[in-house]
Amino acid sequence: MWNAKTPGIPDELFDRDENVPITKEEVRVVQISKARLKPGMIVYDIGCGSGSISVEAAHQVEESGHVHAVDYDAKAVELTKKNLEKFNLANVSVILGNAKEKISELPNADAVFIGGTGTDTNEIMHICQDKLKSGGRIVIGMILIETIFSILSSIKELDFDSIDITQVTIAKSRRTTTGTMMLARNPVTILSATKK
Repeated sequence: MWNAKTPGIPDELFDRDENVPITKEEVRVVQISKARLKPGMIVYDIGCGSGSISVEAAHQVEESGHVHAVDYDAKAVELTKKNLEKFNLANVSVILGNAKEKISELPNADAVFIGGTGTDTNEIMHICQDKLKSGGRIVIGMILIETIFSILSSIKELDFDSIDITQVTIAKSRRTTTGTMMLARNPVTILSATKK
């Protein structure tokens, strides 16, 4: 389905549900690059939604690596499974449940993606810090100002360095009857850091 090694699978190739979020293609590319994935890595995708990050990460870590996708929404879990099957990926475990409870059951990670977690993003970041290997990367995608404030207020107290904050604002073209217009998408703030 996707033969390129580079991330950036077009959004339209994923099965979608209007009630399940998807990390959009260009934002996903930035997040995947910030994680610095390599074959053989263990990755968490917390708040996996439609599974687009899980699919991209699974391609990057190859068959020797493994992705653990977690979501509390049964629709999201089913959609992630559907997309993994569509892309013929077997190196992903999809877990239905509260991430704060499920993370403790997972093996230690080389990289962690956190997104779509709502009001408990900060708490999940703290839990993931303990499960992240030394030198591992954490990547957090945020839309809400309150989440950004919460994460920035506590990240410096944790065991991370090389903290980077990038805000991505994308506009995509859409054909109209008279020409092409650009439509803006929500800005996404991406925090990435390395475990000391």
